[in-house]
Amino acid sequence: MIVDDDPMVRTGLRLILGGEPDLELVGEADDGLRAMDVIRDLRPDVVLLDIRMPNQDGLTTTELLVAQADRPRILVLTTFDADDMVLRALRLGADGFLLKDTPPPKMIDAVRTVAGGEPVLSPSVARQVIAAATGGREPRRPEAQRELAKLTEREREVAIEVARGSSNAEIAGRLHMSVATVKANVTRIFAKLATDNRVHVAMKVRDAGLL
Repeated sequence: MIVDDDPMVRTGLRLILGGEPDLELVGEADDGLRAMDVIRDLRPDVVLLDIRMPNQDGLTTTELLVAQADRPRILVLTTFDADDMVLRALRLGADGFLLKDTPPPKMIDAVRTVAGGEPVLSPSVARQVIAAATGGREPRRPEAQRELAKLTEREREVAIEVARGSSNAEIAGRLHMSVATVKANVTRIFAKLATDNRVHVAMKVRDAGLL
Protein backbone atom coordinates (compact mmCIF):
# COMPACT_ATOMS: atom_id res chain seq x y z
CA MET A 1 0.00 0.00 0.00
CA ILE A 2 1.20 3.52 -0.83
CA VAL A 3 0.64 6.45 1.56
CA ASP A 4 1.79 9.81 0.18
CA ASP A 5 0.10 13.19 -0.20
CA ASP A 6 1.75 13.85 -3.58
CA PRO A 7 -0.32 12.32 -6.42
CA MET A 8 2.73 12.33 -8.72
CA VAL A 9 4.70 10.23 -6.23
CA ARG A 10 1.82 7.78 -5.89
CA THR A 11 1.56 7.52 -9.67
CA GLY A 12 5.29 6.90 -10.00
CA LEU A 13 5.28 4.20 -7.33
CA ARG A 14 2.20 2.63 -8.88
CA LEU A 15 4.01 2.37 -12.22
CA ILE A 16 7.19 1.00 -10.61
CA LEU A 17 5.48 -1.67 -8.52
CA GLY A 18 2.46 -2.47 -10.67
CA GLY A 19 4.31 -4.55 -13.24
CA GLU A 20 5.85 -7.01 -10.81
CA PRO A 21 4.07 -10.40 -10.83
CA ASP A 22 4.81 -11.12 -7.17
CA LEU A 23 3.68 -7.70 -5.88
CA GLU A 24 0.09 -6.53 -5.63
CA LEU A 25 -0.76 -2.89 -4.94
CA VAL A 26 -3.87 -3.17 -2.79
CA GLY A 27 -4.54 0.47 -1.96
CA GLU A 28 -3.46 4.09 -1.59
CA ALA A 29 -4.04 6.98 0.79
CA ASP A 30 -3.04 10.65 0.73
CA ASP A 31 -2.55 11.15 4.47
CA GLY A 32 -1.88 9.09 7.59
CA LEU A 33 -5.36 9.51 9.01
CA ARG A 34 -7.03 8.06 5.92
CA ALA A 35 -4.30 5.40 5.74
CA MET A 36 -5.29 3.94 9.10
CA ASP A 37 -8.81 3.19 7.83
CA VAL A 38 -7.58 1.69 4.56
CA ILE A 39 -4.92 -0.42 6.30
CA ARG A 40 -7.53 -1.76 8.71
CA ASP A 41 -9.77 -2.76 5.79
CA LEU A 42 -7.16 -4.10 3.35
CA ARG A 43 -4.45 -5.40 5.74
CA PRO A 44 -1.45 -4.90 3.43
CA ASP A 45 1.83 -6.68 4.15
CA VAL A 46 3.96 -3.59 3.43
CA VAL A 47 3.17 0.12 3.65
CA LEU A 48 5.29 2.65 1.75
CA LEU A 49 4.83 5.64 4.01
CA ASP A 50 5.66 9.27 3.30
CA ILE A 51 7.03 10.92 6.42
CA ARG A 52 5.67 14.44 5.80
CA MET A 53 1.90 14.60 5.24
CA PRO A 54 -1.05 16.76 6.31
CA ASN A 55 -3.62 15.72 8.93
CA GLN A 56 -1.43 12.90 10.29
CA ASP A 57 2.27 12.61 9.46
CA GLY A 58 4.34 9.48 8.98
CA LEU A 59 5.71 9.53 12.53
CA THR A 60 2.30 9.38 14.17
CA THR A 61 1.15 6.78 11.65
CA THR A 62 4.24 4.64 12.29
CA GLU A 63 3.72 4.80 16.05
CA LEU A 64 0.07 3.78 15.74
CA LEU A 65 0.80 0.93 13.33
CA VAL A 66 3.69 -0.49 15.38
CA ALA A 67 1.39 -0.69 18.39
CA GLN A 68 -0.92 -3.07 16.51
CA ALA A 69 -0.57 -6.81 17.13
CA ASP A 70 -0.57 -7.83 13.46
CA ARG A 71 0.92 -4.75 11.91
CA PRO A 72 2.26 -4.29 8.37
CA ARG A 73 5.92 -3.75 7.58
CA ILE A 74 6.67 -0.03 7.28
CA LEU A 75 9.01 1.35 4.62
CA VAL A 76 9.44 5.08 5.16
CA LEU A 77 9.91 7.30 2.10
CA THR A 78 11.76 10.60 2.32
CA THR A 79 13.04 13.31 0.02
CA PHE A 80 15.97 14.16 2.29
CA ASP A 81 18.91 11.90 3.06
CA ALA A 82 19.57 13.38 6.52
CA ASP A 83 16.07 13.90 7.85
CA ASP A 84 15.80 13.77 11.64
CA MET A 85 12.19 12.63 11.23
CA VAL A 86 13.47 9.47 9.50
CA LEU A 87 15.66 8.62 12.48
CA ARG A 88 12.71 9.17 14.79
CA ALA A 89 10.56 6.88 12.61
CA LEU A 90 13.19 4.13 12.87
CA ARG A 91 13.29 4.49 16.63
CA LEU A 92 9.51 4.14 16.67
CA GLY A 93 9.82 0.82 14.84
CA ALA A 94 9.82 1.49 11.09
CA ASP A 95 11.39 -1.38 9.14
CA GLY A 96 13.43 0.75 6.78
CA PHE A 97 13.67 3.91 4.77
CA LEU A 98 14.39 4.91 1.18
CA LEU A 99 14.87 8.11 -0.74
CA LYS A 100 12.02 8.81 -3.14
CA ASP A 101 14.49 8.97 -6.03
CA THR A 102 15.76 5.44 -5.35
CA PRO A 103 16.15 3.62 -8.72
CA PRO A 104 13.09 1.45 -9.50
CA PRO A 105 14.93 -1.93 -9.27
CA LYS A 106 16.22 -1.06 -5.80
CA MET A 107 12.78 0.17 -4.75
CA ILE A 108 11.25 -3.13 -5.82
CA ASP A 109 13.97 -5.13 -4.05
CA ALA A 110 13.40 -3.08 -0.89
CA VAL A 111 9.68 -3.90 -0.84
CA ARG A 112 10.44 -7.59 -1.28
CA THR A 113 13.11 -7.49 1.43
CA VAL A 114 10.86 -5.78 3.96
CA ALA A 115 7.97 -8.12 3.10
CA GLY A 116 10.31 -11.01 3.89
CA GLY A 117 10.89 -9.68 7.39
CA GLU A 118 14.32 -8.13 6.84
CA PRO A 119 14.92 -4.42 7.51
CA VAL A 120 16.13 -2.15 4.71
CA LEU A 121 18.82 0.42 5.38
CA SER A 122 19.61 2.26 2.18
CA PRO A 123 23.40 2.74 2.51
CA SER A 124 23.50 6.35 1.28
CA VAL A 125 20.75 7.35 3.69
CA ALA A 126 22.04 5.22 6.55
CA ARG A 127 25.42 6.96 6.53
CA GLN A 128 23.80 10.38 6.78
CA VAL A 129 21.26 9.46 9.44
CA ILE A 130 23.73 7.52 11.57
CA ALA A 131 26.30 10.30 11.30
CA ALA A 132 23.69 12.84 12.39
CA ALA A 133 22.69 10.63 15.31
CA THR A 134 26.26 10.06 16.43
CA GLY A 135 27.68 13.55 16.16
CA GLY A 136 30.44 14.03 18.70
CA ARG A 137 30.78 10.30 19.24
CA GLU A 138 34.29 10.42 20.74
CA PRO A 139 32.98 10.57 24.36
CA ARG A 140 30.94 7.44 23.66
CA ARG A 141 33.78 5.47 22.10
CA PRO A 142 34.99 3.64 25.26
CA GLU A 143 31.45 2.54 26.13
CA ALA A 144 30.78 1.37 22.57
CA GLN A 145 34.08 -0.53 22.48
CA ARG A 146 33.21 -2.27 25.75
CA GLU A 147 29.83 -3.31 24.36
CA LEU A 148 31.28 -4.60 21.10
CA ALA A 149 33.87 -6.56 23.07
CA LYS A 150 30.98 -8.85 24.04
CA LEU A 151 30.79 -10.01 20.42
CA THR A 152 32.80 -12.82 18.90
CA GLU A 153 35.11 -11.96 16.02
CA ARG A 154 32.56 -13.31 13.54
CA GLU A 155 29.70 -11.39 15.16
CA ARG A 156 31.81 -8.23 15.00
CA GLU A 157 32.37 -8.77 11.26
CA VAL A 158 28.62 -9.14 10.78
CA ALA A 159 27.95 -6.02 12.89
CA ILE A 160 30.31 -3.99 10.70
CA GLU A 161 28.47 -5.15 7.59
CA VAL A 162 25.16 -4.21 9.22
CA ALA A 163 26.59 -0.73 9.84
CA ARG A 164 27.48 -0.49 6.14
CA GLY A 165 23.82 -1.02 5.30
CA SER A 166 24.29 -4.54 3.92
CA SER A 167 21.33 -6.89 3.74
CA ASN A 168 21.55 -10.41 5.19
CA ALA A 169 22.03 -11.81 1.67
CA GLU A 170 24.85 -9.36 0.96
CA ILE A 171 26.54 -10.19 4.26
CA ALA A 172 26.28 -13.89 3.49
CA GLY A 173 28.01 -13.38 0.15
CA ARG A 174 30.79 -11.20 1.49
CA LEU A 175 31.56 -13.30 4.56
CA HIS A 176 30.96 -16.68 2.88
CA MET A 177 28.13 -17.65 5.21
CA SER A 178 24.61 -18.91 4.69
CA VAL A 179 21.76 -16.43 5.11
CA ALA A 180 20.46 -18.53 8.01
CA THR A 181 23.85 -18.23 9.75
CA VAL A 182 23.87 -14.47 9.19
CA LYS A 183 20.39 -14.20 10.72
CA ALA A 184 21.55 -16.24 13.73
CA ASN A 185 24.54 -13.93 14.18
CA VAL A 186 22.34 -10.84 13.93
CA THR A 187 20.00 -12.29 16.57
CA ARG A 188 22.95 -12.88 18.92
CA ILE A 189 24.27 -9.37 18.26
CA PHE A 190 20.88 -7.90 19.13
CA ALA A 191 20.81 -9.88 22.38
CA LYS A 192 24.34 -8.90 23.42
CA LEU A 193 23.83 -5.23 22.60
CA ALA A 194 20.32 -5.18 24.14
CA THR A 195 18.60 -3.92 21.00
CA ASP A 196 16.29 -5.13 18.24
CA ASN A 197 17.24 -2.47 15.71
CA ARG A 198 19.95 -2.61 13.02
CA VAL A 199 20.36 1.16 13.17
CA HIS A 200 21.34 0.94 16.83
CA VAL A 201 23.92 -1.71 15.97
CA ALA A 202 25.29 0.60 13.27
CA MET A 203 25.52 3.46 15.75
CA LYS A 204 27.52 1.31 18.17
CA VAL A 205 29.91 0.28 15.40
CA ARG A 206 30.45 3.88 14.39
CA ASP A 207 30.83 5.03 18.00
CA ALA A 208 33.50 2.38 18.50
CA GLY A 209 35.46 3.71 15.53
CA LEU A 210 35.12 0.56 13.42
CA LEU A 211 33.93 2.47 10.32
